[in-house]
Amino acid sequence: MNELGQLNNFAIEPKVYVDKTPRAGFTEYAEKLNGRLAMIGFVSLIAVEVVTGHGLIGWLTNL
Repeated sequence: MNELGQLNNFAIEPKVYVDKTPRAGFTEYAEKLNGRLAMIGFVSLIAVEVVTGHGLIGWLTNL
């Protein structure tokens, strides 16, 4: 109950959390994301070469 004698329906107020870590520039998050995207691109390039039998340049010229 509060100072006016009213019943408090909320037992515990949730704490507000604000993430203050930077998400732009040369941060650890950005470098990990860049590395993961580079790995996905490299594996995709190898998969295209295995499926088509040509490299990237040969595959693009045959389109």
